[in-house]
Amino acid sequence: MRKFLVVLDDSRECLNAMRFAAMRAAKSGGGVAILSVIEPEEFNHWIGVGDIMREEARERIHAHFEVFAKWMRDKQGVDPELVIREGDPVQEILAQVTTDPDIGILVLGAAVDKKGPGPLVTQLTRSAGSLPVPVTIVPGDMSKERLEAIT
Repeated sequence: MRKFLVVLDDSRECLNAMRFAAMRAAKSGGGVAILSVIEPEEFNHWIGVGDIMREEARERIHAHFEVFAKWMRDKQGVDPELVIREGDPVQEILAQVTTDPDIGILVLGAAVDKKGPGPLVTQLTRSAGSLPVPVTIVPGDMSKERLEAIT
């Protein structure tokens, strides 16, 4: 089964990427893998603090995932899987794409502010030619109706 890999983070554009991935998976008989990356902590020399911060991050990720997962199950009939990795987001996305042979498409949400499409989109599109899967970039300000029409 082909899976759409989508990144769960705190960005607004993440919402449209989630919607797109779920709608495409539902219409194509695919699945959705939701990847969230916990970035390295600056407090590594305080092991106890770092452990607490990582655990709190995991709890936040699970809470956000459950919101998206419920919508995907109820509205799209798709049961997503959650993958949590630790490290640099770009490196962990690349690692997930290369280690999971079922991933067929990487779905990213693009920001719409003056700073550009966002760091993930910018960095990953630079290496798009060498990625093992296609990348779909979903505009962050695209309406739900438009997303439904194009999926």
